[in-house]
Amino acid sequence: MEGFGWFTYETVKRIVLAHPEHEFVFFFDRPYDAKFIFANNVTGVVLKPQARRPLLFKIWFNYSLKKAFKKHQIDLFFSPDGYLSLSSELPQIGVIHDLNFEHYPEDLPGWALRYLKKYFPKFAKKAKHIITVSEYSRQDIINTYNIDPNKITVAHNGASELFKPLKEFSKVAVQQQYAKGNSYFVFVGALHARKNVQRLFKAYDIFKSNSNSTTQLVIVGEKLWRDSSLEKTYQQLQFKNEIHFTGHLPMDELVKVVGAAKAMIFPSYFEGFGIPLVEAMQSGVPVVCGDRTALPEVVQNAGLLVDPFDDRSIADGMTIVDTEDEFRAKMIEKGLERAEQFSWDFTADKIWSVLEREMESLKK
Repeated sequence: MEGFGWFTYETVKRIVLAHPEHEFVFFFDRPYDAKFIFANNVTGVVLKPQARRPLLFKIWFNYSLKKAFKKHQIDLFFSPDGYLSLSSELPQIGVIHDLNFEHYPEDLPGWALRYLKKYFPKFAKKAKHIITVSEYSRQDIINTYNIDPNKITVAHNGASELFKPLKEFSKVAVQQQYAKGNSYFVFVGALHARKNVQRLFKAYDIFKSNSNSTTQLVIVGEKLWRDSSLEKTYQQLQFKNEIHFTGHLPMDELVKVVGAAKAMIFPSYFEGFGIPLVEAMQSGVPVVCGDRTALPEVVQNAGLLVDPFDDRSIADGMTIVDTEDEFRAKMIEKGLERAEQFSWDFTADKIWSVLEREMESLKK
């Protein structure tokens, strides 16, 4: 799972377990794993059709889901990814994580872009209340869709408690497995355009060209070339043999790979939050990240901010965390302190307060 998936899993699980006095119905669009039915007060329901394209979205949310609301006597609908049923008058609360498609439409395929730009303004207006994951996204939703500020609540993301500093001997073993025994920078994320991997590649080449460093680069996430230009950039790199792709990792491996890194490099130019930054800070790993959107809000003074549109700025960030030991130590200390401000427990509690308030209003 990536950001939306972890948000859903971690928050909904906590809400269900903390409130056995309520009955929950989970709606799926395909057969589901039993591990997602977190407790006895949860009923799993599969609705057809499987929704992976705009036409199917419309059918699933506006017909199948509306019908299921009545059948299962639903009082309130919570959508962790913001999609709502426009045909139902049931009170609905949606999570809008970010509006990247409004600002960088070129980063999405046409069919997805058309759907998102047409329907998310409608979802924002339809929702009884909106939850988002950063103050940046809150302001963006207010300004872009002209939404009443009182209608939006911020519930910051968290990170798994499994992320923690590693012992030195453990780091050595991980470095041996993933970076030929060398120290390494780590990037965690999909190879989407907004993750800025193309500039990350170029910046790493600049960093290596200007130093004698043996620090390598580990990319965690599917090695799936979204466009030919990204693959072309990679193939032209002078130091591409020092870049390692792990593919998706199970949580226990991800914890080790992040924890053993010399620094996390996260040069994304658009994020509603940026969960990998919290995972790194919680692991005692310094972070270098873009200076745009929600990222400065997440790291505050615990991260090194760089211009995500400038290869050399990213490369300079790499050089600083690679060579300045005293600076790295201060970043680690500040990062550990900052990470304490984020927790999935906090997120779930904030979401529940919104749901509970809405349910109370229904009784009046």
